[in-house]
Amino acid sequence: MTDTLSAPHALAPPTGPVPQKLKRSIGVLGGTLLTLSCVTPASTLFVVVPDLFGGVGTYAALTIAIGSLLCIGVAFCYSELGTLVPSAGGEYAIVSTLAGRLAGWLVFVLSLLVVMIVPPVIAMGTADYLAPLVHIPAPIAGAGVMLLATLAGLLDLRANAWITGIFLVLEVVAAGIVAVLGFAHSERGVGALVHGQVAGEGGTHSLVTGAMVVSGLAIALFITQGFSTAVYLSEELENPRKSVARTVLATLAISTVVILVPVVAITLGAGDLETLTGGDISGMIAAWSNSAVGTFISLCVALAIINAGIVMVIQNSRVLFASARDKAWPEPVNNALSRLGRFGSPWVATLLVGVPGAALCFVNLDTLYGVTGVSVTGMYLLVAVAALFSRRGAHREVAAWRMPLWPAVPLLLIGVLAYVLSMQETEYLLWTGGITAVATLYWALYLRPRKDTRWLVSIPEDEQA
Repeated sequence: MTDTLSAPHALAPPTGPVPQKLKRSIGVLGGTLLTLSCVTPASTLFVVVPDLFGGVGTYAALTIAIGSLLCIGVAFCYSELGTLVPSAGGEYAIVSTLAGRLAGWLVFVLSLLVVMIVPPVIAMGTADYLAPLVHIPAPIAGAGVMLLATLAGLLDLRANAWITGIFLVLEVVAAGIVAVLGFAHSERGVGALVHGQVAGEGGTHSLVTGAMVVSGLAIALFITQGFSTAVYLSEELENPRKSVARTVLATLAISTVVILVPVVAITLGAGDLETLTGGDISGMIAAWSNSAVGTFISLCVALAIINAGIVMVIQNSRVLFASARDKAWPEPVNNALSRLGRFGSPWVATLLVGVPGAALCFVNLDTLYGVTGVSVTGMYLLVAVAALFSRRGAHREVAAWRMPLWPAVPLLLIGVLAYVLSMQETEYLLWTGGITAVATLYWALYLRPRKDTRWLVSIPEDEQA
């Protein structure tokens, strides 16, 4: 049982050469730009939110608002735990240190599902928004974005902070224009936001139930989940004890506003319920404006998706780098994944994220939104469990940002997130559960018997205590 959920424990000493550490090169501003770019408000608005409109109609804004409130509690947990355990491993390093090695391994598997699935899904949306200029099949456009993001991910992190910052400005401008156009062409009053309706087949309308909103919360959590990137960057943030919490909370606040305001505007400005439920935001923009504005918005969204791809490749390569440093794989694999290039980036890990991501663009990804929603919710649930152990034993005295209302916040999150999971479709639960079961076998047959030499989760020495 101690491998599953234990109080803080002494981790086994590392074996072999001292593992390499990432270079601290960015402050709160750079970290916030990178983290916001991973949330990628515009591409989320244009690629993910339409699916939510299709499920909950006029309740999309309310669902996102509820999800954002839940994310405040999640952000508190990430802020405290990310400063307590500042590691490029992110969630898995935190949960392993505080709640046990098996729990940390399961979080790693869930995070790996998210990091491998989300970038190609988002990248394929590029084709729709390049359409005003050139028609490219979605798989080819997505693969091109993933390869471009991989090349950018090999560069110095400071350079990427500036690149993504420029793209971020453009996507915020695009979201702002959508909000202005939607409010200027309002077809219904604000009361529509609290009277949930969704269009059905044959021109029928139906009411949105509470169960539908709860089911949609998995997507709503996914919409703002990028704020956790600050934890993955904690090894590269200057003064992480302060910077991580500030970056996490600032990112959540900004991204919620940038996404939620246009969603409200679209809900009020859609010509009819069928148009809103269809989620064709580009079509609505064209109806509200002219072709030049529509083209500008589409190009901004395409840049936003490229921006998201760059940041996701950066984040995801850090997860693989950290897993190799913590001895999660056979030694030849660990040695390869932990290699740093001339710019200080983990180049092998970056290639292993980007190139398979390009290949995934040619695979049918219809169920992957559902699997991602289940994975994100499960990951948040385990992080909340770890937060219950954050003030026990040696961790009580460690200098870290501390959340208000502990332990009420993590306890409430555990209850709510467990309920959200129970409301997801069986197919998505089975896919995620099956992958997790295979990973548990790897743990039982390979990692656990070698507990003195494998899965040695560590915190960078200069950041402990």
